[in-house]
Order: sequence, then structure tokens, then C-alpha cells
Amino acid sequence: MVLRRLAFALLCLALTGAQLWLAARVMAPGGWTMWEGLALLCFAGTAPWTALCAGNALVGLLILLRAPHPPAAVLPALRRIRPGGGRMRTAIAVCIRNEAMEQVLPPLARLLDGLAEAGAAERFTLWFLSDTQEPALAAAEAAAIEAFRSRYPGVRYRRREGNAGFKAGNVMDFLDNHAQGAELMLCLDADSEMSAAAVLSLVACMEADPQIAILQQLIVGRPAAAAFPRLFQFGMRAGMRAWATGQAWWQGPEGPYWGHNAIIRIEPFRRHCRLEALPDGSPILSHDQVEAVRLHAAGWKVCCLPDEAGSLEGNPPALPEFMARDLRWAAGNMQYFALLRLPGMTWMGRWQLLQAILLFLGAPLWTGVLVFAALNAATGGAAETPGGWLLALMAVTWAMLHAPKLCGYAEVLAKPGLAAGYGGRPAFLRGAAAELAFTTLLDPVSIFNKAMFLAWLPFGARQGWAPQNRAARGIGWVDAARLLWPHTLFGTLVFGLLLVAVPGAVGWALPWAGGLLLAIPFCVATAAPGFSERLRRRGLAATPEELVMTGRLDLKSFPTSPAPASSAEPLAPS
Repeated sequence: MVLRRLAFALLCLALTGAQLWLAARVMAPGGWTMWEGLALLCFAGTAPWTALCAGNALVGLLILLRAPHPPAAVLPALRRIRPGGGRMRTAIAVCIRNEAMEQVLPPLARLLDGLAEAGAAERFTLWFLSDTQEPALAAAEAAAIEAFRSRYPGVRYRRREGNAGFKAGNVMDFLDNHAQGAELMLCLDADSEMSAAAVLSLVACMEADPQIAILQQLIVGRPAAAAFPRLFQFGMRAGMRAWATGQAWWQGPEGPYWGHNAIIRIEPFRRHCRLEALPDGSPILSHDQVEAVRLHAAGWKVCCLPDEAGSLEGNPPALPEFMARDLRWAAGNMQYFALLRLPGMTWMGRWQLLQAILLFLGAPLWTGVLVFAALNAATGGAAETPGGWLLALMAVTWAMLHAPKLCGYAEVLAKPGLAAGYGGRPAFLRGAAAELAFTTLLDPVSIFNKAMFLAWLPFGARQGWAPQNRAARGIGWVDAARLLWPHTLFGTLVFGLLLVAVPGAVGWALPWAGGLLLAIPFCVATAAPGFSERLRRRGLAATPEELVMTGRLDLKSFPTSPAPASSAEPLAPS
């Protein structure tokens, strides 16, 4: 593992160096201006994350294309599973808070039915861990679960009177007071969906390697009715497969935990993952990575199973929910600054926390690159910029940032069996092209939104762990304008400056920041029921689960596909 990590570090250093060399070739001609110096500093701050994206993707793609069974190439426990394994007693813990139970219950019914068909039902107990506080919602929740128990009498329900510690506190309270007799806990969110085969495989891996404390499976998006999640998760799915495979190759037993669709060994988790408050007294919000690094430090393994079969989740139904989720994660990940200096962590654990910080810290840096580059152009500093080198820098940076999904797309196109699951290569290419256009408009809005939040965070901006809307909905123009006027104004100022001072520079900026000008119509369009229906009718960016569910794909022709998943809104065959 040491040699793997050294090789990966050298690869990332080379990729970082290539970015900075290209940036210098772009900015150096004609001498350095103050704006160029500031832009280069910001760009240098983004380079490590960009290199990490490309490094994980390239390693992942190599394994995905060359290994007979890629997950087993990075998770040795898969090769040690015994026939008939997966017999440890397991609590299935579903964390809920103000949820629409008619969406939560059907996937769990399919899981329980699948476990029963496999003859494994007696080894699993489903628990609902509720943090719902409002009396009316709690009563409706309890009634729905009671009706569910009439079909599945072994189901348990526990609701806390308070929600101290948020989800982490909810889980630890359950482990302390209700998990007796269980050796493992399968942690699910309210929008999670897992197949019985996937769950039994996780349990068998935990049996095969008693040192694994957390085994995190890859998670893909459930079939979505709305255009926004449909397009977003098409690219995320491909990107996470390549990223997670590459990351698992060099991180090995010191891997990540994403908080759900993962199986946990109860005894070490209860002993090492009890989270105290931060030095300022506030609770830790993004608990999952902290729990992972605590287990690393205690000598336990935290591993990733980079296999998407049978492991799904819901994604935000529209841009406002997506932005709110990003800010929740940003608030939690910025807390990690206070934890980096604490004793008792491995260097890989510290890297995990630093990596989580870099994920969001790049937003203000990219915003700085845009602002300083525009000011440089407006003041004549870009007059001698070589267009060829600038084009090369933009192309290389774009390709490295999006390398995970590009490598994921390349894998599907290289494997006819995988492409068949998406309706064939032409259909898959249409989905990939639509997703890349979608991402080109989304990224500038998302980056500026995070940059604004992080700029205000030291002055008291807060984003707590509030209940989430998971249902598809339309968004009116007034609501979109109320949310996105700062993004539109910022884009208008940047492009207005360029248009007045250097009209020729506008074309160079459009691919990176043009989404800011279209933020409001983009928000409305990607939530519009009519637009969403057109995408579904044409099968654009359809996943294998959707094609199976709508009868366009025979499950037997795509054997690696997970069981059909549900959607917040029914998907009708065209």
C-alpha cells in the first residue's frame, strides 16, 4: 500500500505541475501584472483538487478496463467470501425526520421481501430511527409504520423526544439502547434503496474480514422524474464508479464513509465513534468522515466497495434543494479545520478531512480566478496572451476536473454489455452529451453559490441540518429570481466589464461562467414538468433501472443491473 500511495502522490504532483506550467505559459508573455499574479495564486490553490480528480479517474479507468472483476481488485474481502456466508445478525437502521412515508416504505418492503426470498429474513431486523419533532408529522409517521408492521411484524420503531447530535446522535442512541443482539448495522437514509443481494454481499464481506469496521458501497441515483436529478445523476454515476475504484486502489483499508448505504460493525463503531462537540461547543455536522478517521486511528479498516449494483439513493429534485444540500455539506466540512490539529489521527485520516475541505474550498478560489482574469483583461493585461496556450490550459483543466465522469463514460462505451444497459451506445452518448451541457450551466452557479456562503461563514452564516424536500416540483420565475439574483448580477457584472473593455474576451469566459447569466431560466427549466416529461419520453439520460422499470430493457439482458427502483413520481412507459 505504501508503494501505491507513493505512485499516486507522484502522479498527482505531475498533474499539478502540468497545470501550473500551462498557466505560466499563458500569463508570462508580456510580463506579469498584479491581476495575473492573483489569478495564478487562486489557480494554484485549485490545482491539487483538480489533480486528485484526474489521478483517481485514470487509475480507476485502468482497473475498470483491465481487471476481470474490478471491485475484487481493490477489496480483497470479496475474494475471501465463503459459500453460504452472510449469516451475521444485522440491524437495518433507517434514519427519518419529517419524511413522506409513502416514499420511504416501498423500497424497504422490496428489501425485506428479497431477504425473505433468500431465506435470510430471520437474521435482519428493520428499525426506523425517528428524529421527527412536530406532533402532527410524528403521528402520521407512526400510523404509516404501524400499517407497515401489519405486513412485516418484526419491524421496530423508535422516536426520540429531542434530536441532540442530529443523525449521528440518533444512530448512537440506537446503538446504546436498542441494538442488543445485533453484530452489524446497515445504515440507510430515508431515500436509500438497496437490494437483498447487495445487502447479503456486504454482510458476507464483513464475515470474510473481521477487521473491517465500515464497508461503504457505491451509491447511484434512483430513477428520477424531474430533469434536474435525471441529468445530474447520469454523470455522477459514471464519475463515482471511476473515482471510487481509483481511490480504493491507493487508500485501501483507510477509505471513506458517506453516512448511508454502508454496513457497520457495531462494537468498534460504538466504542470509537462517539462524537463530542467542537471546541466552540457546536455539534459536528458532517459526522461520517470523522467516524471513518476515528476508526482508522483505532486500527480498524474502513473500506469502499466500488460496485453500484443494488445500491441507490434519491438526489435533490431541483436546483434550490441541490444548492441547500451543498451548503449543508460545506458548513459541515469547514468544521474539519478545527479537527485537523487534534492528536490521535493517522496521516491518511488527516488527508481524508483535508480532501473534504478542498472539495468546497475550491469554490472561492475559482471565483477569484474568474474575477482576476476579467480585471486583467479589462485593464489590458491580456493583450499578449497566446490564444493557443490559453485554449490548451482551458481544455486540460476542464478534462482533468471532469475526468471521473469522462473515464466512466469511456468505460461504458468500451464495454458493450454496460452500454446495452443504457439502450446502446448511441442512446448513452446522447445522455452523456446532454449531461455535459447541463453541467456546463450548473457548475458556475454552484461554484458561486458556495463561494458566497463560505465568504459569509466567518461572519455568522449558518446552514443547519434541516428536513429536506425530496419530491419533484416546478419552480416559478419569481422564486427562481429571488434565489438566484446574486448569481445573475455577478455574471452580468463580469460579462458586462468584458463586453465594454475587451469584447473578444467574452467568448473565452462563456464556457466557464456563462451559466451565471442563465441561472434563473436554468433553474425554472430543469424543474419544469413539461421539460422533464419530454426527457423521459425520449429516454434521454435514462439509467438501466429506469429502462427495466418502464419495460424498455429486459433485466436478464443486463445481469449486473440492480433490482428495479422506485421513483418519487411514477415513470410511465412511452
